[in-house]
Amino acid sequence: MLSPEEFGKLFETFDREAFRLETLDYYDAAGTRKGLPAFLAGEEEPEEFKSSPWVTTVSNAVRAGKRMYRVHVVTTPLTDYLRFEFAWGYHRNAKAGEEFYILDLAERDVPGLPDHDFWLFDDRTVVRMDYDEHGAYVGAELLPQSQADKYIGYRELALRHAEPLATFWERHG
Repeated sequence: MLSPEEFGKLFETFDREAFRLETLDYYDAAGTRKGLPAFLAGEEEPEEFKSSPWVTTVSNAVRAGKRMYRVHVVTTPLTDYLRFEFAWGYHRNAKAGEEFYILDLAERDVPGLPDHDFWLFDDRTVVRMDYDEHGAYVGAELLPQSQADKYIGYRELALRHAEPLATFWERHG
């Protein structure tokens, strides 16, 4: 397992691109526990939510000419959590330069995708993300570089069937 410091360093040291595949319908995090009830109550997005450390990470990478992007695999109809994540989190992060794509398994069958989240840095460094049954982050595992080609294939498969968040949101937001 990677320490939080080792994992965080990957976001500072990648050269060209960082890709993430997300597979869960719910991620349990401090921001979720505070933000989701506010979102569901129709409240304004809190200022501290708009300026998360992730926004700084993304904007620094994009300003340096690097690409950060992800595909989230979902099945519509969207859960309350996913509506919250897309409306507040993804839109906020997109303003910083992160690209988002959605792959809706209710609209297309895509066999061969993994059942877990991962990050792929520069087509060579793969980090498998582990979560418990409640969506709480457990840790990150650095996989052998020999597995990079398999994860590049997962990325390409997901991207081939995904659509930009803006297009998806027009229909489901």
